Amino acid sequence: MINAQPHASHFVNGVPLEDANGAALPVIYPATGDTIAELHAATPAVIEAALFAAEAAQAEWAAMSGTERGRILRRAADLLRRRNQALSEIETLDTGKPIQETLVADATSAADALEYFGGLAGSLTGEHIQLPGGDFAYTRREALGVCVGIGAWNYPIQIAAWKSAPALACGNTMVFKPSETTPLSALKLAEIFFEAGLPPGVFNVVQGYGDVGAALVTDPRVAKVSLTGSVPTGKKVYAAAAAQMKHATMELGGKSPLVIFDDADLESAVSAAINANFYSTGQVCSNGTRVFVQAGIHDAFVKRLSDRMQNARLGDPMDPETTIGPMVSARQREIVEGFIAKGKDEGATLVAGGTIPDLPGFFITPALFTGVTDDMTIARDEIFGPVMSVLRFETEDEALRRANDTEFGLAAGVFTRDLARAHRMVAGFEAGTCWINTYNLTPVEMPFGGAKMSGIGRENSRAAIEHYSQLKSVYVAMNPTEAPF
Repeated sequence: MINAQPHASHFVNGVPLEDANGAALPVIYPATGDTIAELHAATPAVIEAALFAAEAAQAEWAAMSGTERGRILRRAADLLRRRNQALSEIETLDTGKPIQETLVADATSAADALEYFGGLAGSLTGEHIQLPGGDFAYTRREALGVCVGIGAWNYPIQIAAWKSAPALACGNTMVFKPSETTPLSALKLAEIFFEAGLPPGVFNVVQGYGDVGAALVTDPRVAKVSLTGSVPTGKKVYAAAAAQMKHATMELGGKSPLVIFDDADLESAVSAAINANFYSTGQVCSNGTRVFVQAGIHDAFVKRLSDRMQNARLGDPMDPETTIGPMVSARQREIVEGFIAKGKDEGATLVAGGTIPDLPGFFITPALFTGVTDDMTIARDEIFGPVMSVLRFETEDEALRRANDTEFGLAAGVFTRDLARAHRMVAGFEAGTCWINTYNLTPVEMPFGGAKMSGIGRENSRAAIEHYSQLKSVYVAMNPTEAPF
């Protein structure tokens, strides 16, 4: 196993930084339960050093041209790709996700974000507005200042890049706090940024629990907060940001519908349901965990899905043949076990899985429920684990109404060969990100974010620029100014 112990717990002002007075922050390998690294949460001194560095570096960074900033981001993207194997191994140790996933979905996605926003940086300009009589106006697109990013534990390096890439492209600096459960890869990203030429203080990483995040969010030097996390956490962070009129992006949870009509391609629909529920052991915010299947195909769908679930391979995440890794922590597995018990107690039928295998670590077999109704707990609450609920429906109108009957609105998907119906469905979905005849693909070129309780703002694509910059309007008079007296 590779050495997971970082040089220090934090990365501030271009160098690793340690303060052993911070609370212990052990790193647990989910596949074994072993402690593979020991870090410390940020003390007030570390938090102050990070914010001071970010504030001090921001003006000079913003004064560079977008092309110059973009060149550094693109160099960092190249380094990420060059070191994908090592970074993927770190991510697997930190999250427990199979190496076959992390090799294609984590550091590579981070590299895509840095490359995309690096290429976009030089094009971030204002506009000229001609006015009557020779006067004119123009706009300037300006950085916000110091941004705080707060990450989740399911895609640590991807989330760090999705937040930092647009922020840095716009001329902001960032203090990033990873999840205390998965603190390692953000430190690697910081090192790569610095190696690529990022000035000290532009991207800083501090570790810690909720108190560290709260200290960052409420600091008056911070202009923008971007969180990926649960709805309860998002509400608290959004309220704290609003109290000081800070800009905010909230990418929160979901209970997303995947609607499968009778005319859908069965194999593709089953594949999408597997990806939408069991990829990353179900720990994906946009997962389509309410799978609505039209009556005519319902039984065939469940049979084919059950058969294919037998091919899932649980085991050592470092084995390229493993397709299901452990849950990220013992606590997360306990939460999932509780939902499975509720599903059975409330009358759903557990067709497959939902058991604890004879393996070390925090494994649980993917669970498939049928006979699920809209009022059941497993159909209402976000589980964040490998639990699929299949719900039968009859008509298009019924499917849309039931799909939208949730406080969440992160994502939605539909499978049908009738493209007119597909477009009607996505027009009717109350969700920020939708898919037709696929699920959970999130290229950096496409905006990602939710509606309703699932969040505010958008990540990725040019839309993210609007959330990490502000427009200044300038009126230029070319004629004498008159007054009534």
